[in-house]
Amino acid sequence: MTEDNKRAAGHEVDLEDMVASTDTGARKPAGTPGKLLVSIAAAWSLFQLWIASPLPFMLGFGVFNATESRSIHLAFALFLAYMAYPALKRSPRDRIPIQDWVLAAAAAFCGAYMFMFYEQLAQRPGAPILQDVIIGVAGIVLLLEATRRALGPPLAIIASIFIFYSLAGPWMPGILSHRGVSLFGLVNHQWLTTQGVFGIALGVSTSFVFLFVLFGALLDKAGAGNYFIKVAFSLLGHYKGGPAKAAVVASGMTGLISGSSIANVVTTGTFTVPMMKRVGFSAEKAGAVEVSSSVNGQIMPPVMGAAAFLMVEYVGISYVEVIKHAFLPALISYIALIYIVHLEALKAGLQGLESSNPPKPLVRKVIGFLGGLLLMMITALVVYYGLGWLKPVLGDATPWVVAVGLAAIYVALLKVASNYPELELDDPDTPIYKLPQTRPTVMVGLQFILPVIVLIWCLMVERLSPGLSAFWATVFMVFIILTQRPITAIFRGRSDMAADLREGALDLWNGLVTGARNMIGIGIATATAGIIVGAVSQTGVGLVLADVVEILSMGNLMLILIFTAVLSLILGMGLPTTANYIVVSALLAPVIVQLGEQNGLLVPLIAVHLFVFYFGIMADVTPPVGLASFAAAAVSGGDPIRTGFQAFYYSLRTAALPFLFIFNTDLLLIDVTFLQGVVIFVVSTIAMLIFAAATQGFMLARNRWYESIVLLLVAFTLFRPGFWMDMIHDPYREVPPAQFVEALGNVEEDSTLRLQILGEDDFGDPLTTYMQLPVPEGETGQERLDNLGLMLLIEDDKAIVDMVAYGSQASDLGFDFDQEIIEVLAPVDRWTKELMWIPAFLVFGLIVVMQRRRRDRSAAATSA
Repeated sequence: MTEDNKRAAGHEVDLEDMVASTDTGARKPAGTPGKLLVSIAAAWSLFQLWIASPLPFMLGFGVFNATESRSIHLAFALFLAYMAYPALKRSPRDRIPIQDWVLAAAAAFCGAYMFMFYEQLAQRPGAPILQDVIIGVAGIVLLLEATRRALGPPLAIIASIFIFYSLAGPWMPGILSHRGVSLFGLVNHQWLTTQGVFGIALGVSTSFVFLFVLFGALLDKAGAGNYFIKVAFSLLGHYKGGPAKAAVVASGMTGLISGSSIANVVTTGTFTVPMMKRVGFSAEKAGAVEVSSSVNGQIMPPVMGAAAFLMVEYVGISYVEVIKHAFLPALISYIALIYIVHLEALKAGLQGLESSNPPKPLVRKVIGFLGGLLLMMITALVVYYGLGWLKPVLGDATPWVVAVGLAAIYVALLKVASNYPELELDDPDTPIYKLPQTRPTVMVGLQFILPVIVLIWCLMVERLSPGLSAFWATVFMVFIILTQRPITAIFRGRSDMAADLREGALDLWNGLVTGARNMIGIGIATATAGIIVGAVSQTGVGLVLADVVEILSMGNLMLILIFTAVLSLILGMGLPTTANYIVVSALLAPVIVQLGEQNGLLVPLIAVHLFVFYFGIMADVTPPVGLASFAAAAVSGGDPIRTGFQAFYYSLRTAALPFLFIFNTDLLLIDVTFLQGVVIFVVSTIAMLIFAAATQGFMLARNRWYESIVLLLVAFTLFRPGFWMDMIHDPYREVPPAQFVEALGNVEEDSTLRLQILGEDDFGDPLTTYMQLPVPEGETGQERLDNLGLMLLIEDDKAIVDMVAYGSQASDLGFDFDQEIIEVLAPVDRWTKELMWIPAFLVFGLIVVMQRRRRDRSAAATSA
């Protein structure tokens, strides 16, 4: 074997080990232990499918309540963690040592304790006996060890610090001190209630996340992952820097269903990074493009690295609303990354790979694209309104008719696919000089789109829960895995029914096992993150963090956001996406809400959660602990730290977005019409492309320094036109507090008043907060005040809250007895803020003209 071959083989082993150690577990025992490991993993998948299905309720057995399901879920995760993840690097990978069997059994028993002794625990709430405490302590210790094995030290260390902080409260210095909790109180809170380990995070992992991860694993086993990559390359590979653009799209499509940025990097990067290097990208830049696009997959709905389902619980809005708010920032971030790659190709004069498609005139390309788009729109309208018409006619038989129709479409698509050659699995080590043709590549895998359509239909149209939607999509995916081989073979005229069914069943088995093994880390992460959430609720450490940020920022809004962003980055380092979001949302989201209310920043809760989530995710990119950057460097052979810095540079657009949508919630499609949403999408996309051109120092030609500054100002104006308009014309007029009732009667019904309230905090100290007051229905100001459930006492020039009706809108908004309204701001009619776009576009046009002239002069000089 030559030196190069040895190096390549060693690199391949390292890469496989990295994927295994971060995702599925590095241990692959042979013989009976190996069979037991995969059998328990498959049993976990089947259990999750059982509790998600309607079958337990139809058959009347196997019904588990939420706490019991979480307990069994954690027992599986803990058992498999000790089976699949070695304790140390030198521990054996081909067998399971006896101590790991013992630890796995003990951990599974502790995890299942809530299920096994549910009735007894229910009869002694808040009063644990010695047995409960012993099991709880053992369970927490074994969970932390499983976390260290599966996810590395960072999360285990953070959780341990919070446990220590809970117990050592009275001995903590200054503002960190609290009254402390006893060992019995800690165990009761963390292990025997749903406030800690068995809290919302583990519940979301049990109810939703597992099924989406299983759905993604089955989709990949069916061949969809390879299909997405091939389609992306056939469509984009021939453009300037084409492989990098294809990498962005392929990673985006994989990220839609992936719960791990590291798995995303390795899955797509194995194919995309060598091709990027082949057309001229350096190892670091190729790795950075893959990291940026893979990490972006974690902010892209519908899964968002499982954070979307957690947001439903933490923010208290529907899943569809979460998807709607998160979609636009993620999409424009992806479009901007494709543009950044294009600019890199222009700067370096890079070309794409050779296309296999027959040459077509531009007019035919445009007609083909528009024709395909029109066909999709017509199909969507026919399906939507056709089913809307069918449901009242067919009644209870509708699901069966739709299932038959779906099966018929599936068979028809397989018939179409059989007319084209099958997709081959690429070997990343063999060079590719010619791209696959687009039409055959697209047509051969259209059946993979159907389960995704079923998922989106169930979520968006039928409005089923995410768990039930994923269940039906997974059931359809199981049907596809079992039948696509034999049906395609019949159409191709080479059927071996028994062998094809056997291969389909093997793919299904591997999908069930892979789905469960991919979930070990997520299940463990959500349970351990529950310790942190439990400690926050038990000790009030969140208030301490708010005090620290307030002291450091001196009440400055921008500094509050910058400090929170930096803390999110630090806390997110080394954590998987799910645990990352739980930690930053539990610790830092309340900081922005609390300090924002005190300093005049009033934003919807979803904007705050997306803000901390974006910066938590950026930790996957940022050196020195950017795990995704290390994974990409292992694929590309580049330097991990330089790859990380380059990826962070590419990801500046993702870091800028949270600051923009905090101040301009239009970007999250909050309170906008459909037409406004379309305009915001177009303008925001242009703004993000201008921002990318400014940060990359290149647009049509290399930027002069002042052009980059002007482009940044143009992008800022397009993103947040209200900043300049507020300087020209104040959006509010001040009303004396004593005239609050008159002001309430004079404004329009769907508008809001902005109030500043003087009250007391929980400790009786004076506290000033701001509040947005939605104007309720009513003919007069007094009638609207009554509808709010508020009674005021007007004394001299003061407006004091005299009474708040229980359960009223005023109570929900936070009004309380004896508060004083010290400032009332009423909205005024003014020019629309979007007028600021006009000068921004004019300035941008001027820069385009200047750069075009410079580019043409340079081209003329070169040709001469």
